[in-house]
Amino acid sequence: MEKQQQSDLDRDRQYCELCGKMENLLKCGRCRSSFYCSKEHQKQHWKKHKLICKETDRAQLPKQKPEQPGDDTTAEKDREKINPELADSASLPHTTNIEAPGDCESTGEDGSNNPATPNGQTSSSPQKLAMEYIVPCMNKHGICVVDNFLGAEIGLGILENVKALHKTGKFTDGQLVSQKGDSTKDIRGDKITWIEGREPGCEKIRFLMTRMDDLIRHCNGKLGNYTINGRTKAMVACYPGNGTGYVRHVDNPNGDGRCVTCIYYLNRDWTAKEHGGLLRIFPEGKAQFADIEPKFDRLLLFWSDRRNPHEVQPAFATRYAITVWYFDADERARAKEKYLTGAGEKGVKVELGKPSEPS
Repeated sequence: MEKQQQSDLDRDRQYCELCGKMENLLKCGRCRSSFYCSKEHQKQHWKKHKLICKETDRAQLPKQKPEQPGDDTTAEKDREKINPELADSASLPHTTNIEAPGDCESTGEDGSNNPATPNGQTSSSPQKLAMEYIVPCMNKHGICVVDNFLGAEIGLGILENVKALHKTGKFTDGQLVSQKGDSTKDIRGDKITWIEGREPGCEKIRFLMTRMDDLIRHCNGKLGNYTINGRTKAMVACYPGNGTGYVRHVDNPNGDGRCVTCIYYLNRDWTAKEHGGLLRIFPEGKAQFADIEPKFDRLLLFWSDRRNPHEVQPAFATRYAITVWYFDADERARAKEKYLTGAGEKGVKVELGKPSEPS
């Protein structure tokens, strides 16, 4: 029990204490409860961290003299001191500070594409993943990432479905709810198509949608105050890799009913340094942002409303994603009423079947 409690505490702190980054983290070799993305950030944060670090040292290692952060011995040993359960796990839910998503990681210890729930603990139960991971993570942070969601074989099948769709020429320029001001291409550069799941050649995409639905079904009634009673079709999106992205926006700024944005990424061997294409989220009320790489077989969930403004940074390789939005029953009913009575904001049309704010 004590070991599990400590593991839970560790997962709550998986972000750089200085900048909030959640990729390739090092654990403080002294207190073993704080993370940094580099030795330099560990040094810069030392004045603030040393109070907590010393206090933890006294509680856990009373006879051991703390090493000064920034010492070569500390920095070089940090990676070795990362709990094996958390190795390669720094990358999830990405936001930044004590209340930011840090307990939401599901990369296996070796970074492989084996189906896994957070921290490499294998499980085939959507209910367990939903109840033990997604619900607490979403309610605490509003952002949640699941790596190795379906496994490499299924993920590759979905990717083949998407590539085949792309070749048909059915993808069209992404649209905006309001066309006022700048042209669409100045705001977003993706190509999209909407999939119900019953179309020929979309069997694997349909399976993905079914698995998403299973997760949400098990979460329903426990995600905030929402009662989820439906979803959109799947929006399959492609950024062609010519430096296009999507400027900062909110999926549901006007109460159209969408409460959870659910994105599945299909990009093999993706690295942000080379390919760009990060989804950067700016959680409301937080001083820092969260960067999520669009890695293969990664599932991302976040609140769709003004709590999570986000942008897609310029992508320099073909970037595929599938997005589904889930509806809250009450808000959706109000949105439909506004739409039907014409009581909505002038110039803003609620697209009842296909919201047009992708991620």
